[in-house]
Amino acid sequence: MRLPAEQRRTQLLDVAIEIFADKGFHATSMDDIAEAAGVTKPVLYQHFPSKRALYRELIDAVDHQLTERLVTATSHAATGRERVQDGFAAYFRFVTEHRAAFRVLFGASVRNDAEFAVVAEASIDRIADLIATLIDIDAPPEHRRTLAHAMVGMAEATSRRVANDEGEDDPERLAGWLAEMAWFGLRGVRAEEPAVEAH
Repeated sequence: MRLPAEQRRTQLLDVAIEIFADKGFHATSMDDIAEAAGVTKPVLYQHFPSKRALYRELIDAVDHQLTERLVTATSHAATGRERVQDGFAAYFRFVTEHRAAFRVLFGASVRNDAEFAVVAEASIDRIADLIATLIDIDAPPEHRRTLAHAMVGMAEATSRRVANDEGEDDPERLAGWLAEMAWFGLRGVRAEEPAVEAH
């Protein structure tokens, strides 16, 4: 069936993300994607000039979707505790609903490719920057940013198990567990005392 260009493009992205997540970037060919999508390879190339361009677009799209989810989820929280809970819940809901997308953004294909790794690291930095603004403690910005990266690391490591169908995968329960640890950990953080000069 002939689809309008935008619908076709969306369909190709949906098919590609599943195949890339399953086989990895290098083991996947444009032939694989065209066949799975039910189109000819020339049709695929009408939308994406190369396999690398297609993968890069997928990474950018997943990055945007995940960041948007986090912003939306935390923007209406009334307290710091709620922001932590809602942020983790949004992250884990995204992973459970889009396991292939998570594997594309944070999988080995990205880590082992210099260009893709830069994109993934930029995504992590943006998420950490967002979280740092939500950490309401008396500490300088770099201190909060370091704590934010630690929270992203917790979420990413936990999500790898979810994406690989290992262990607990209920987003609300996972969010409760990690938010409790993060929240009470943050409550114990104190700004560094000024160094006392020796006389």
